[in-house]
Amino acid sequence: MRIMVLLTEPDHYDVWEAADAQERGRFFDRLEAFGNAVAERGAIVAGEGLDHHGRARTLGPRTDDGRAVTDGPYAEAAEQLGGFYLVDLPDLDTAVELARLLPDNLTVELRPATAA
Repeated sequence: MRIMVLLTEPDHYDVWEAADAQERGRFFDRLEAFGNAVAERGAIVAGEGLDHHGRARTLGPRTDDGRAVTDGPYAEAAEQLGGFYLVDLPDLDTAVELARLLPDNLTVELRPATAA
């Protein structure tokens, strides 16, 4: 089962910029623990940190005038999407178990992908 793991945090980019080397090291240690645990039970299909949300572009739904392109993310919110994984694991319960290894300051959304 493929599952999208979305990693969000309030004011993520400001928090990251303010973090010292030790805090960043602990963060990456938790990501590594998650990656190793996923590899034991399944696979990471893809995963990346995302650039600052201010560099995003959003295309709105098509109208008679075409598609509007706006600067910034889809939703304005304090919680910022900072990265993602696409994992292949036996089931959603396994994904929940392994997601507990991710850094505690993140909100983690697990969303099963549907077969095309």
